[in-house]
Amino acid sequence: MNTSNNALTEAVYYILLSVLKPMHGYGIMQQISALSGGRLNISAGTLYGALSSLLEKGWIEQVATPCDSRKKEYHITAEGRRLLVQEIARLQELVRNGETILSNN
Repeated sequence: MNTSNNALTEAVYYILLSVLKPMHGYGIMQQISALSGGRLNISAGTLYGALSSLLEKGWIEQVATPCDSRKKEYHITAEGRRLLVQEIARLQELVRNGETILSNN
């Protein structure tokens, strides 16, 4: 259970899921759209602001790429993975509670 009461935003949740394998910004945006069935489409400005914040928090890291590559790739860190697992458990608890209450009414 998530005892820190720090729920991830939907965008951050999907970014962390997307960078379980190294991925560049445009790929992350495409992955988020695909994972959410097109429901969530984030702009480049929103994405790069979030990536900057996640880098500062140590939840993701920039992956070394060839010198001639202009694309920056990002990958989740151990701390980011821990928070993602914690968030999934929190979301599962929400769903369980909702299903329990709905089935009793």
